[in-house]
Amino acid sequence: MTTARTIAGACALACAALAMPAMAQGYPTKPIRFVIPYAAGGGTDLTARPIAVKLTERLGKAVLLDNRPGASGMIGADVVAKAAPDGYTVLVSAASEMSMNVMLFKKMPYDPLADFQAVTLATTTPAILVTHPSMPAKSLKELIALAKRSPSGLSYASVGIGSPMHFAGELMNSMVKTQIVHVAYKGAAPALTDLLGGHIPMGFVTLLAASPHVTSGKLRAIGVTSGKRAAGMPQVPTLAESGLPGFDITQWFAVWVPANTPKDIVAKLNTEITAIVRSAEYKQRMLESGTEAVGGPAEELRVFQRNEIAKYRKIATTAGIQPE
Repeated sequence: MTTARTIAGACALACAALAMPAMAQGYPTKPIRFVIPYAAGGGTDLTARPIAVKLTERLGKAVLLDNRPGASGMIGADVVAKAAPDGYTVLVSAASEMSMNVMLFKKMPYDPLADFQAVTLATTTPAILVTHPSMPAKSLKELIALAKRSPSGLSYASVGIGSPMHFAGELMNSMVKTQIVHVAYKGAAPALTDLLGGHIPMGFVTLLAASPHVTSGKLRAIGVTSGKRAAGMPQVPTLAESGLPGFDITQWFAVWVPANTPKDIVAKLNTEITAIVRSAEYKQRMLESGTEAVGGPAEELRVFQRNEIAKYRKIATTAGIQPE
């Protein structure tokens, strides 16, 4: 009887093991898919590609990029939320689909907190407030004074509704009690075209996109949106030090897997990706684009995400941004 029970128990354990998602022992045994919820060539894509190359080398299995753009990043994120929790479908996200969209959409196809397991924060990058050189204001103080003299006469460009740049403009409006009108563009390229042509006087754009135009003098840098100066443009002050204390909005990119992915697989991905992100080669590559490499524990990313959601909820409430 005892022998029979022992054999039966062993069989049950073996069957259970077969039914469980793949564990880190032997993981990976097949290619891993990085889902990018934006088109190729954007910030998320540029963050993920060098990680995928190095992760392929470190794991000995191909890491493939799958661009799934649309719906403010929610199409790609939803693909991962509904994927098998086995470590073979990984999301590389921007900030919008994992924090800001909560304030913009009444109904999302996934829950950014409940449906994902955090892996690591990969990079952060500030936006920059720039003006056309024809603008008389040469500093944040002068810009605010100009806006107050003309309450509805100024407008600012952003790369889209719900982007960090949109929220940066609304945060500035709420902090200084101005009504600078938001004009949403479909990306950095069309926003920069109008900024360079003087068709819109000012805008919040990515540091990477604005940098060459600031260097050439075609745009004037007023300040970066992060809490500290950008390593790629240290001569430009932060908005916080220029008169908006506490101002801190950045674009960020992070790595996630579906909820219920085995902890040892999450730990392996965290270890490997953090090592890549913190390598001298990756740091230098990101620095050249005005981006800071981060990496670190999964728990830190989860805390960071919750804080970002709370921050943007407060900005949305103050600015009167209503979910659609």
